[in-house]
Amino acid sequence: MKNLILSVGILTLCCCIPLQAQESDKSMPEVWTLQDCFDYAHDHSITLQQNRLSIEESTVNTKEAKAQLFPSFDFSTSHNYGNYPFADGSQGGKNVYTGTYGLNASWTLFDGKRRNTIKANQLQEQQQQYAFKESLDNLQIEILTDYLQILYAEEAVNICQQTVEVSQRQVERSRELLAAGSISKSDLAQLEAQYSNDKYQLVSAQANRDQLRLNLKQLLELDIDVEMNLALPPIDESKVLVPLPDKSTVYAIALGFIPSIQSGKLELEVAELNIANAKAGYYPNLSLNAGIGSGHNTDNNGGLGTQLKQGLNESIGLTLSIPIYSRRANKSAVERAKIQQKISELDLQNQEKALLNEIESAWLDASSAQSQYLAAREQLNATQTSYELTEEQFYLGMKNTVEMLTAKNNWLSAQQEELQARFMALLNLKLLDYYENKPLTLD
Repeated sequence: MKNLILSVGILTLCCCIPLQAQESDKSMPEVWTLQDCFDYAHDHSITLQQNRLSIEESTVNTKEAKAQLFPSFDFSTSHNYGNYPFADGSQGGKNVYTGTYGLNASWTLFDGKRRNTIKANQLQEQQQQYAFKESLDNLQIEILTDYLQILYAEEAVNICQQTVEVSQRQVERSRELLAAGSISKSDLAQLEAQYSNDKYQLVSAQANRDQLRLNLKQLLELDIDVEMNLALPPIDESKVLVPLPDKSTVYAIALGFIPSIQSGKLELEVAELNIANAKAGYYPNLSLNAGIGSGHNTDNNGGLGTQLKQGLNESIGLTLSIPIYSRRANKSAVERAKIQQKISELDLQNQEKALLNEIESAWLDASSAQSQYLAAREQLNATQTSYELTEEQFYLGMKNTVEMLTAKNNWLSAQQEELQARFMALLNLKLLDYYENKPLTLD
């Protein structure tokens, strides 16, 4: 899941107004920091709200399982009206009204499954809590990815804006040179065409930035009339060229807190309880039953109170149920539970291997991006120097238009590559921070 989110973020990187606060929601920040986005999503995400309800449902199930340890009470009454047309040989027959009343109690004294069921429900409640934490972590990583994409897009817009300004100055200077007879009309036409292309690239970069802002807004599930004014912290090399952690250490830390791994461990415990529950099918059940009741009948002599008093009865008894032959139901249940336990063990192993692959990939990507950033930074310095010299020589008539534009495009390409490598490195470093159980911040 983390690799999928990361891949989407890297793919977007490679492809590339005050807030109106609602009176009904005072939690809306005027300038959105990354932490503000995390806090808002924590309180308003529909997915997280659904996870919270699942936790509440698991809590109810646990309470219900615990309540099975206590006796049950119920009151019952029945009323019947009977017609006996030939009773006692009478011509009109006889009508009889009968009423019974009872208060009953039942208490299971021994059942091998109840306490295991309680433990299983408690473990499932913990699993729901881990599911909530996993959803929260995935959401925060997705927010971080979108946030970094916007920062990347903002810097890309700045680069395009600077390029447009440079192109505009070149066109203005070239028009002066054309008037002085130092360059030809074709040279000026090429520079004007480049100027138009640079303006187009600026518009495209702005559109991409606005789309990324919309993506983040939709991820946070903000209303349509809410505009986001993001805080734009500088992303310099001090945040990119940091020592990489040891992969083994990161993996050991991640195994101790990653929600999916912890949930998998709990699933093993649930499987063991399921085996115990299946074996409990071989054990006897013992229950205690007690009741008190009475009744009345219009065919009897005496009033209602007298009949109820005379008919009062009390009962108490034990019921023992011993399984003898279940047509292999118990044995099959035990075998299925053991098979499920092995499946849970394999699932946990797969999750641990997937986590290891994710950490190794993030580490390798971060290391490669850091190396690419260093190379791109050197290339940027070299192409900038080359462009400045070529531009100066062009104005002196020592270089032609094609040579100058080539040097300029090389410089622009180097800026984009340096920017891309910088943000790719930062994105993977933040992912490693997550696996080290560190806060996701841009400070």
